[in-house]
Amino acid sequence: MNKAVIALGSNIAPRQNIKAALESISKTFSLIKKSRFVFTEPIGYKDQPDFLNGAVLIETAFGQAEIVAKLKAIEQKIGRRRDGRKDGPRRIDLDLVIWNGRIIDNDVYERDFLRRSIREVLPDFKFHQ
Repeated sequence: MNKAVIALGSNIAPRQNIKAALESISKTFSLIKKSRFVFTEPIGYKDQPDFLNGAVLIETAFGQAEIVAKLKAIEQKIGRRRDGRKDGPRRIDLDLVIWNGRIIDNDVYERDFLRRSIREVLPDFKFHQ
């Protein structure tokens, strides 16, 4: 069984969209643990609302590519649009960041709030580059 950490973020109706994403994730994967969700300032483009961010630990038989495809489908179902700014407002952002104990998304090294969320769901995780 594979273990993975998914980062979640939203700044358009964030409480509603994070809740919807968590419900879809728990129907698609085995949800093991959930971090607290905290509001953070936007990175890059600042003229937008704060983001609600957190992470979940899942267990699944799916491989990485299948998980990413399922996350994109969840994003689309919630109304994620990819035609605006890459760092602009969004209903939901779901990123696979840890895969079987390995960091696979460099945002982990750049975002303190993401590392804190990961520590909540994987307390013994070692952040090595």
